Amino acid sequence: MDTARNQVNSLFAKKEPWQIAAISTASTLFAVWFFQFLIKEESWTTRAKKTFFRVARKIPSIKKKIDTELDGLQKNFEETMTKQGDKIGYIVKLPEDGWHRKDILKKIDEYLELGNIKWQEGYVSGAVYHFDSKIIDLMTKVYGKTSYTNPLHADIFPGICKMEAEVLRMTANLFNGSSSTCGSITTGGTESILLACKSYRDYGRDVNGIKYPNMVVPTTAHSAFDKAAQYLGITVKTVKLEANTYKVDIKAMERAINGNTIMLVGSAPNYPYGTMDDIEKIAKLARKYKIPLHVDCCLGGFLTVFMERAGYSLPKFDFSVKGVTSISADTHKYGFTPKGSSVILYSDKKYRHHQYTVTTNWPGGIYGSPTVSGSRAGATVACTWACLLFHGLDGYVESTKAIIDTSRYIEDKLRKIYGIFIFGTPATSVIAIGSDVFDIFRLSDGMHQKGWNLNILQFPSGIHICVTNMHTRPGVADNFINDVESIVAALVLDPQAPVEGKMALYGVAQEIPDRSIVGDFTKLFLDSLTFTPKRPKKFKKSDRSEKIKDNQTESNDVTLIDE
Repeated sequence: MDTARNQVNSLFAKKEPWQIAAISTASTLFAVWFFQFLIKEESWTTRAKKTFFRVARKIPSIKKKIDTELDGLQKNFEETMTKQGDKIGYIVKLPEDGWHRKDILKKIDEYLELGNIKWQEGYVSGAVYHFDSKIIDLMTKVYGKTSYTNPLHADIFPGICKMEAEVLRMTANLFNGSSSTCGSITTGGTESILLACKSYRDYGRDVNGIKYPNMVVPTTAHSAFDKAAQYLGITVKTVKLEANTYKVDIKAMERAINGNTIMLVGSAPNYPYGTMDDIEKIAKLARKYKIPLHVDCCLGGFLTVFMERAGYSLPKFDFSVKGVTSISADTHKYGFTPKGSSVILYSDKKYRHHQYTVTTNWPGGIYGSPTVSGSRAGATVACTWACLLFHGLDGYVESTKAIIDTSRYIEDKLRKIYGIFIFGTPATSVIAIGSDVFDIFRLSDGMHQKGWNLNILQFPSGIHICVTNMHTRPGVADNFINDVESIVAALVLDPQAPVEGKMALYGVAQEIPDRSIVGDFTKLFLDSLTFTPKRPKKFKKSDRSEKIKDNQTESNDVTLIDE
């Protein structure tokens, strides 16, 4: 120690006091930065790659080229949206005189007819899970009765809170929960997942003292987990899949766990391939390391809970597995409720307490909120409650059997087609298709030309169909199979031909090493969804009936945009 002290003293012997202070400050700041750099969960290679691309994009020649491409893409997106919207024009100013009820409803019909996808005929993967006039009539009446209710005001609308409690209890029973199981109704699977992540982040911080949280998830876990991580400051540690099963690699998952891990995640099933992670093995890890386990059942939860009754076996995945501490399940998918409805369940209220947001020192009073939204649509709660009661256990079992029967039928037929393969073994209703013979996006393009709207997969390239009640209608499944057969038969004759058109973009996007550029593409597309052109014009005389309310005269305060 004396030798070290003497060396340090001699080193600074000829330094001015201000120099010693500056060196000490700089050294301390560097040590803090280096410590922060070391403890980050993201790997050095990943951070180095991001830094390289960030610097490279600032080089004038590269920046100019990227900006030119982005400008062209933005213009293309805007032209596409404008072309579609020009069919009925754009309303950009609030009318001075309100519209008549019948004119509003007429205009809504025009807006709903803008799309050209035949979803009513079952030509869409997922998206619309049921379309039945009896359900629509019931949901319309229930929403009308409860449209101004808000469970935030529990004293004014106690009946809505009672409905939510009953939905949660019914759902908890379906997932083999105990009397301690609790939860919340949310606006969708993303919010359910975000709330679970928020709960475990805060639980990890308050109970286990974790300051730099990470979650360990399969690569196939829903992107909502990444979204939650961005909102909540959590590092996502993704785990590879088993090569043949497309389930999470359990050994790799265990290697990813460390002292900062706040939660493990398994999917039942996952979105890309429809395969189901081994929840029992993940739960074993959760118990071993005393880490909460979230099971994402958002996609197929309201199939999996009825499959055994419908004659199909599944491995255990719910609260009957010791170690499962939360489950997310979307009622607005196979529960057939209107969009904007999901459920997050916890095995114990100690986790849900960390989901809540509570403010105790606000001048407006003590404020507590269970979910992301403060005010919530009581009508959504009421419609979820009504839909569950309308279908009942027998109704859901019947629809589950029809959907799984159809899914198995499609899977069996597709496996017999030369030139394509199925990713893993689908657990419920998602069937993912790949090819080692030709570019699979050529099949996607061919199906699109025949009117089908399928989901695109990447890393590796693939497409999938999510079978819904719409596909159980007579002839729909056979139409799908026949179209796949005919297109594949043509593709294998020229397997090396490149994919063209819009589908080529998906292949190119996978090959771009700087993923921030792909992110910029996506942002431009999202911008275009709410784009309105700049050249407005007044209503034509032919538009007069849409503006007039009873016997009022036409006003020039409502404008259309027509390029």
